[in-house]
Amino acid sequence: MANKRKSMLQIRRILQLLSDECSHREINRLTGIHRSTIKEYANRIGSTGKDISFLLACSDQELNEFFLPLKVASEPDERRRLLESKLAGYVSELQRPYVTRQLLWEEYRLEQPQGYSYSQFCDILQKYKNSKEASLHITHLPGDRCEFDFAGAPLYYTDPATNEPVPCPVLACTLPFSGLSYVEPLASSKLTHLIPALNRAVQYFQGSPRFMVTDNMAQIVTRSSRYEPTFTELADQWSVHYNTAIKATRVKKPKDKPSVEKSVHLSYQRIYARMRNENFYSLNELRNRVFSLLEEFNDRPMQEQGLSRRVRFIQNEQSFLRPLPESPFSLKNRTKARVKKNHHVILGEDMHNYSVPHQYIGQETIIVYDEDVVEVFLGNLQRIAVHPRDTRRFGYSTLPEHRPEAHRRYLEQRGWCQDDFIEMATLIGENTVSIITAILTSRFFIEQTYDSCIGVLQLGKRYGNDRLEAACKRANNGSRVTYRTIKNILEKNLDKVGPLRQDLLHYIPDHSNLRGPEAYS
Repeated sequence: MANKRKSMLQIRRILQLLSDECSHREINRLTGIHRSTIKEYANRIGSTGKDISFLLACSDQELNEFFLPLKVASEPDERRRLLESKLAGYVSELQRPYVTRQLLWEEYRLEQPQGYSYSQFCDILQKYKNSKEASLHITHLPGDRCEFDFAGAPLYYTDPATNEPVPCPVLACTLPFSGLSYVEPLASSKLTHLIPALNRAVQYFQGSPRFMVTDNMAQIVTRSSRYEPTFTELADQWSVHYNTAIKATRVKKPKDKPSVEKSVHLSYQRIYARMRNENFYSLNELRNRVFSLLEEFNDRPMQEQGLSRRVRFIQNEQSFLRPLPESPFSLKNRTKARVKKNHHVILGEDMHNYSVPHQYIGQETIIVYDEDVVEVFLGNLQRIAVHPRDTRRFGYSTLPEHRPEAHRRYLEQRGWCQDDFIEMATLIGENTVSIITAILTSRFFIEQTYDSCIGVLQLGKRYGNDRLEAACKRANNGSRVTYRTIKNILEKNLDKVGPLRQDLLHYIPDHSNLRGPEAYS
């Protein structure tokens, strides 16, 4: 070792200088070694009668044994033996909640009043723990395994409807050989979201390893065992699909998957910390940000090797991964639901509502869904609706064409403004625009005129746009125009009559019953 080699070189230098009959003061000046140490070496040489030339010819090991003999360990006293017999129990007790070293020491001193002090007790206990916690360095093979686990801390996005934070568990996957990692926040840690995320992980790696190593998460392992763990049927199906094997670590043994544990720790520093002051309003927005930081993380050069994880993966590991199947593993779930009166079915897993055509109200349907898509079928497997998956509890995913006509008109009207009516009137003619504009400005609250505008425009569907335009042209001559004015013109076919003569509107005929202004003087 480096320190041992340096020590032997110093001793050999002292021997050479002693052989040259240099004084202890001179040797101290040349080597920097204290004179008392030089004197001790000189005395040891003199007491044994060994010649300096003989010692210089010895190997480092022989020289070390001569000058640095091993100390014979003294037998521990009774007090030490009593404490050592209890150390294993103390280490076990420290795993229990609320148990501290201070408590264990106090109980120890009650049994042994003449026992060790608290600092000595802790020192002996810590040395015992260290002796039992030796780590084994494992050399990983390229393409051999992928370790995956959930991070201890979730990420969050804000639900824009409620302004409440929504927690998202974070899946981390790591190839130990290259260190290439995949990190993704999920809607939940359920198997329905975990399996598609694992699909995306192996697609990100562009291949599957020999083993997928996880801890004993309930989504994957149905029965924990050190030697024969039992996996869920779905997990087995997934592993067969990707030609890999799932392995479970020992229970509560994080060192069995150290690579992913380290990746989780690094993700806190490289991803979580970078996002601490950022706000997100959907899961996709959160995912996209995580993916962008993940790319930076995998492209960042590692300090010890000088290469990034991605470069190391491409150069040394990618070719060892097994090819992926043509299509990803598809996880389909089925459930039944009856169409409610609001023409929606509810997916109980998420408590989210999805619309179907209103004519199927009251019928029994089959919902087939995965992480991304929800399909609704009738009993004869006729698909009547398809929606993107939405996990917002008690939310609604509604297609306008599924609503009854009356509902569509009502909702359309609620969202209208005056520009919408003028735009529709423009498609008919300038006189219709003039009438609609007059109606819109006839009330103090413009919203009160919307029904009249709708009524006028609906007359075009009943009588035709040409007649409506003619009726509006005739009505423009009046002082006040309403929906009923236009309707009466069309009902009485006045739009087909020629325009009114303006000279007749103000002509007063001569008649004996008409009195002039003199009758009022």
